[in-house]
Amino acid sequence: MFRSLPIHLVLFLLELTSLPRGIHSSNIISRTIHSTHQIASRHTKVIARDLRLAFGAVLVSEATQQSLNNNRTVYCKSSAAPGSSGLGSSGGQGSSSSGSSESSSQGTSTSTKSAAAGSSTASAVSTPWKLVEAHNGSDFFQGWSFFTGSDPTHGVVDYLDENDASSAGLAYVNSAGNAVMAVDTTNNLTGNRKSVRITTNSQYSQGIWILDALHMPTGCGTWPAFWTNGPNWPAGGEIDIVEGVNDYTNNQATIHTNPGCTISSSNSTVLGISGTVVGGTNCAAAETGNQGCGVRSSSDVSFGAAFNNNGGGVYASKLDDTGVSIHFWPTGQVPSDVLAGTPNPSLTAWGTPLAQWSSSGCNPSTFFSDHSAIFDTTFCGDWAGDVWSASGIPGQEQSCAQRTGYSTCEAFVMAEGSAFTQAYWEVESVKIYQYQP
Repeated sequence: MFRSLPIHLVLFLLELTSLPRGIHSSNIISRTIHSTHQIASRHTKVIARDLRLAFGAVLVSEATQQSLNNNRTVYCKSSAAPGSSGLGSSGGQGSSSSGSSESSSQGTSTSTKSAAAGSSTASAVSTPWKLVEAHNGSDFFQGWSFFTGSDPTHGVVDYLDENDASSAGLAYVNSAGNAVMAVDTTNNLTGNRKSVRITTNSQYSQGIWILDALHMPTGCGTWPAFWTNGPNWPAGGEIDIVEGVNDYTNNQATIHTNPGCTISSSNSTVLGISGTVVGGTNCAAAETGNQGCGVRSSSDVSFGAAFNNNGGGVYASKLDDTGVSIHFWPTGQVPSDVLAGTPNPSLTAWGTPLAQWSSSGCNPSTFFSDHSAIFDTTFCGDWAGDVWSASGIPGQEQSCAQRTGYSTCEAFVMAEGSAFTQAYWEVESVKIYQYQP
């Protein structure tokens, strides 16, 4: 029978038959038909990725689904979590502001670009790591609080609350079902540039945080980050999973702690990592001028424009009794267990971590506690501003001062809003797993 059907209909039928029991609702079928109809008009090589986008919410194994129903907090349900009004898919797209239209266009085009890059095949495996929290689809923003305080890193930025961010088109879920967090692109500002910073309401002292992103902010003056943070900084510890500035193409993962946390060597082979130590071996924020222990990725598609042009990728940060480790996989190289929602870090498919900080020199129970996940995009400040005239870092062969013709980061950011059309996050999901053997 399948021989006589178009390939997109064959894939559609196969996806329906592979859904877990109880999933065959009219809503799922309707969305599947609509998604498949769109896919049929694209080149064949994008079909696998786009179907994964459409079925991202149901790729979790039946065992994982059972664990979610066992009184776990999962922020992919319709009810709003405390501290959040549950910004949905109409949040930014329904706005009449020019920013909303621009951001919506950015998010949609990026999703198509990511699809063209291809992807691995999802395959569920047995794992003691169980999904306890998921942010994806139209309810992505449920379970997050919008930070509105002054920037702790001294950037020229004003963070908006949820209502204002939605109205300005700076926080919404696009037509591909991905969360978009953008910045204001108005030229010649007299005040700070508007942006978004969000923090999960949940806190975990151990876990795996997995970010699946299609696009991250890039360009001179930008300083985006995705990280986890504990209370009473730096006492609760900070784990920077994704971070960089300006035109950088290689991600930098870093930890910041109280005094007493160290790594045993600056040699990558000794540490068992693929990245390069760039910040020394003392991770104490107070003793290193807040520098901490940084590791630069060896991948030149792990950050910024290079990450975006390559179709994005997946980051995983694991915090447990063994220490802290961070993995990165470009789109098309993500392990099948991660795609299936059953991550198992012990599998060889995970490969060598980008960075890791062993418990032998930095006891997790002493230096890390009650971590929430955070996204932000700031401008200039203590890092992007300080290296404005510098060059030599991968991606920054020419300094931003030379490239833009502005002598200071602040002057450029205030004047050239149209330069920040690529300064947005487009995120397919953030998922958090707990060890439950």
